Amino acid sequence: MTPEPGPDPGGDPGPSGWTVPGQVGVGPWEGSWPAGEHWDPELLEHGDRRNVVDPYRYWRREAVAADLARRAHPFHVAIENLGHDHNIGTVVRTANAFGAAGVHIVGRRRWNRRGAMVTDRYLRLHHHAGAAGLVAFARGHGLAVVAVDNVPGALRLEETTLPRECVLVFGAEGPGLSPELRAAADLAVSIAQFGSTRSVNAGVASGIVMHGWVRAHADLSDAW
Repeated sequence: MTPEPGPDPGGDPGPSGWTVPGQVGVGPWEGSWPAGEHWDPELLEHGDRRNVVDPYRYWRREAVAADLARRAHPFHVAIENLGHDHNIGTVVRTANAFGAAGVHIVGRRRWNRRGAMVTDRYLRLHHHAGAAGLVAFARGHGLAVVAVDNVPGALRLEETTLPRECVLVFGAEGPGLSPELRAAADLAVSIAQFGSTRSVNAGVASGIVMHGWVRAHADLSDAW
């Protein structure tokens, strides 16, 4: 299901603007409602204030998730959740923005969803109790395991082409990747840094590395 072009704001039928200062999104649909199962009657009637791009305005959540899955890139993202890391929500939100095929939480099942800004509702989320589960998933789906950490032998991300079909693995804030995932990695990459800190946080690192994948492999004509 390909997103339909957004309606002309000046046309009729179409969305009305919000009349309350500070409101985000689009108001109720004016005129005859469009036909199609992907449209959400409640949003058409009351307006859509969700954090979604314009082509998905008024779409049912399930329809948005299905279309994102159809358009997803062939890379996954994994992060170890060893101590209820607050960066996980940021990683999830960034994975949504870059079109990851899935996000994997390794370790604790519960994680702080606040930073995800509800983007987790549109992604395929997987949970693995430990590193072995993630590695088994990767091997079973033909995905190279790419460890992102400042460890001896890691290649510079800036000088390396990431595998097209892979799972990008990020460690918990502080300790970095667990020894199990480091040992299982097919490739380790690090981000070039020039300051005094040993590492950037997982949320920032994930955005840098995912963008590196996009620069190498994505069809930019498919971007919003």
